[in-house]
Amino acid sequence: MRTQVAIIGAGPAGLLLGQLLYKSGIDAVIIEQRSPDYVLGRIRAGVLEQVSMDLLDKAGVGARAHAEGLPHDGIELLFKGARHRIDLHDLTGGSRVTVYGQTEVTRDLMDARAAEGLTTVYDAQNVQVHDFEGQSPRVTYQKDGQTHELACDFIAGCDGYHGVCRASAPANLLKTYERVYPFGWLGVLADVPPVSHELIYANTERGFALCSMRSATRSRYYVQVPSTDKIDNWTIDQFWTELGNRLDPEARANLVTGPALEMSIAPLRSFVAEPMRFGRMFLAGDAAHIVPPTGAKGLNLAASDVGYLWTALTEFYTEKSAVGIDTYSDRCLRRVWRAERFSWWFTSLMHRFPETGEFGQKIQEAELDYLVNSRAASVSLAENYVGLPMNFGT
Repeated sequence: MRTQVAIIGAGPAGLLLGQLLYKSGIDAVIIEQRSPDYVLGRIRAGVLEQVSMDLLDKAGVGARAHAEGLPHDGIELLFKGARHRIDLHDLTGGSRVTVYGQTEVTRDLMDARAAEGLTTVYDAQNVQVHDFEGQSPRVTYQKDGQTHELACDFIAGCDGYHGVCRASAPANLLKTYERVYPFGWLGVLADVPPVSHELIYANTERGFALCSMRSATRSRYYVQVPSTDKIDNWTIDQFWTELGNRLDPEARANLVTGPALEMSIAPLRSFVAEPMRFGRMFLAGDAAHIVPPTGAKGLNLAASDVGYLWTALTEFYTEKSAVGIDTYSDRCLRRVWRAERFSWWFTSLMHRFPETGEFGQKIQEAELDYLVNSRAASVSLAENYVGLPMNFGT
């Protein structure tokens, strides 16, 4: 087989890139090590910046996100037992975010790809990337007992943190930066109405909590737990009790409990790999960077990477220009490090760190008090949360 772009990974980053390239008349084959059901079964984020919504529209898959997604004009910060609203829409001159689950984004992209008859190879084993530092990269994989080779012009590594693409980059050219946090998020997805129509971020003496949602009838809740904690240590009833203990009286009274559709513990880390281009192989999304989920940046960063890569490849094929390709890594990393800074700051502000004790709690409360009472500080939070406008062509 031969294609113009070989995309490794059929998560939202790879699927979005494939759909955008298709709209630009560029051929791409997606290779995924897992099954379609496994990919759809991943429970991930659900807050989309306007940039991400715009890219879904450009890919022709934004209709359901607009119809079923929940536009949010604000968030609430809970500390010292009281909630304070940050009006994102007012503070940013009209920007907002949309709550729409990553699973639904993936489903929309899968359906669009299938409808166009585009090639996605699922359940591919032993995927390997070759010769990407030269002019003729290729990908090999095994499926149904046979070895296959895909020749291509470029390789897009959208295969996540544990994927083969970053692992195949020359070690002497790759530099990584990482911070592992001493806690994780115990998360529950349940078919119960949310406690509030906007997200609540809670800083409490018992630790962080987040009240989120996927729809008007499906909620996503999290509580901070030590990084050493195990899911076997928790029952769903214990979770609901602990969540209630971290909420204000009104939210606690509105909390509807029920069985868990999904319950898991996610560790928190910050991670960046530089550069994001190696010859004719590009890294995008979790293959290149991880952010704590506090700032809701993971999926949005992946989308912005894809936006830059799509325009770079389109310029290459339609204008015979390599400018976008040559500047891809620098453009992405500028956005990545801004998001890493915000996610680190917001995580540091909202969570209890074991070493800080009561003094650290008081400092957090003082900063939160300043944040909600200073318009300048609130604007800074709001701009970072909704994401600044981006021009992928420059």
